[in-house]
Amino acid sequence: MLKSKAWRSLSGAAIKVWLELHTRYNGGNNGKLHLSMNEAAQILSLGKATVQRAFVELQAKGFIALEAEGNWYSRRAHDWRLTVKPMQRPKGKEVPTHDWRNWRGKTKHGSKADPSGSAVVPFQNQRRDNGST
Repeated sequence: MLKSKAWRSLSGAAIKVWLELHTRYNGGNNGKLHLSMNEAAQILSLGKATVQRAFVELQAKGFIALEAEGNWYSRRAHDWRLTVKPMQRPKGKEVPTHDWRNWRGKTKHGSKADPSGSAVVPFQNQRRDNGST
């Protein structure tokens, strides 16, 4: 997983959030991992907006999945599932889904992929000569 394109494309904040969720996994609580944005921001020394983007990034790239939404008024955080760990269900243990394996990322095509062909004009300070030296 650590050598995958998905993992290597994660932001530092996303990696910190994923590691914090992983430390809360005890072998039988996958799908019930709790980490509020406020708590993550405080313990990881990140801004709340950064933490929110990290959760979105981790979901989009398949490292975590939302099992149950939390409720602000009930002061209850979301229930998260790590896709790299098995999950205990009433009918038995489910194997990890490893959704991150399906992430392909954005591919660049055409002239936008190689910026060397674009015209770059260097900035020049132009002195105005008003005739006095």
